[in-house]
Amino acid sequence: MRAASYVPIDTARGGEPASAGPTPRVDVVAGAGDLPRVDVAAIPDGPGCRAGSVEAFRDSVEGRGHAPSSPHDQPQTMCPAFGSLRVGLRMRRTATILCGSACCVYGLTFTSHFYGARRTVGYVPFSSETLVTGKLFEDIRDAVHQLADPAQYDAIIVTNLCVPTAAGVPLRLLPKQVNGVRVIGIDVPGFGTGTHAEAKDILGAAMLNRARHEAEQGPVQAPRGGRSDRPTVTLLGEMFPADPVNIGMLLAPLGLAAGPVVPTREWRELYAALDCGAVAAIHPIYTSVIREFEAAGRTVVGSAPVGYDGTAAWLDSIGDACGVARVTVEAAKNKLLPPIRAALANARIRGRITMFGYEGSELLVARLLVESGADLPYLSTACPRTRWSDADREWLEARGVKVQFRGTHEQDLEAIAEYKPDLAIGTTPMVQKAKSLGIPSIYFTNLISTLPMFGVAGAGTLAKLMNAAIGNKPRFDKMSAFFAGVGEDAEDERPEFREAYKRRIAAQAKQRKAEEIG
Repeated sequence: MRAASYVPIDTARGGEPASAGPTPRVDVVAGAGDLPRVDVAAIPDGPGCRAGSVEAFRDSVEGRGHAPSSPHDQPQTMCPAFGSLRVGLRMRRTATILCGSACCVYGLTFTSHFYGARRTVGYVPFSSETLVTGKLFEDIRDAVHQLADPAQYDAIIVTNLCVPTAAGVPLRLLPKQVNGVRVIGIDVPGFGTGTHAEAKDILGAAMLNRARHEAEQGPVQAPRGGRSDRPTVTLLGEMFPADPVNIGMLLAPLGLAAGPVVPTREWRELYAALDCGAVAAIHPIYTSVIREFEAAGRTVVGSAPVGYDGTAAWLDSIGDACGVARVTVEAAKNKLLPPIRAALANARIRGRITMFGYEGSELLVARLLVESGADLPYLSTACPRTRWSDADREWLEARGVKVQFRGTHEQDLEAIAEYKPDLAIGTTPMVQKAKSLGIPSIYFTNLISTLPMFGVAGAGTLAKLMNAAIGNKPRFDKMSAFFAGVGEDAEDERPEFREAYKRRIAAQAKQRKAEEIG
């Protein structure tokens, strides 16, 4: 096997690195240096990861809930593999290997670095020859053996991107473990994974499945901080760092504690996540992970403690799932709900808002906006509808909100034109479009999803930001008036400029001819 060579591309680290090298890089761990450039045209799958529909693959994932169902049958978010890559990079003692086109790997590592991670990413390159002969699978297997150092790693995550997935590179045939290091292989192609949030579900379920089978076979590692002396509630979905603490404060009066957050930051936390009284599906799109919890006999509760109504219903559901006495639940509600009502009453939002996102938490944010007084006629999420989001959807629809699952860019543009919001919350292209129309806009991922959302801490967080953004409307009107007409065809017709330019070109041509005659 060839010695590793290194490509100088910064990559990402999240959480506490236990085994990262001194220099962030993409590490070409197998088959490097002597391979020709990838001939993507040799793969009969259309011109790119977002083009064409791979019906066989779509049919295979339809039952898992990962297949897109938008009019284009394609995801309209960033490359979905970023989601699973981010999960792996945030875990301690976990190595990550990507297999895909070099441009895709570069883009994924660049995006990860943008989000503040600094972990080395392994990359197994390929060519048309290695792809069709099966040599690529052998290179991946060699890379796994090269990295499998139990002193550094608990697990190695191998991810197939679009081309290897379409070509059928069989990661399921990789060894389950090498030298005691677990090997987890997943396929996360852009043509078969709806959003990057659902890619987190794919990896989370693969790891939880392995941890569940290990726990069934005998004793496993305890959590780093030891087991809780109270029954725990596992929290499902990536959250703001303060959210588990705030949820723990809501659970304490019930005699419960907040358990690990899945996706976890370390392999041993997966065992603690399974060792719970109930699972709170804070983000309802983790359907594959939920199936693993249900296979382990755990009760799953949908929705989350957002706002007054959401917190009241969630405490009831958690109490029922964990067998908490009704009198204890009512006493907890009497203690926790009045401060939430007061916080909402003191932090009102004034204006019409439309919201678009792809994180999986859009319905929870929408509930908080509505309870804070916002007029929210339209909510769009690129994520699918699941039964775990039904309670939130029904609550919103009962209050006049149109909820669009698998929302497309075109549908969201139509919503802006129809509802004429005072503020648009959304993804980068939607924010750009709204601002071009003179509508104040803010980014969902960068601003909204980083705020505390739950309990009394979340009840008053949105109003100040929303009202300040809506208050920028006069500035947008002033800018729109200042630049009115710029770029319009009628304004660009300046015949005197055209004539001057023609004369300059003619003079330059005459000078060149004179120089040639010499």
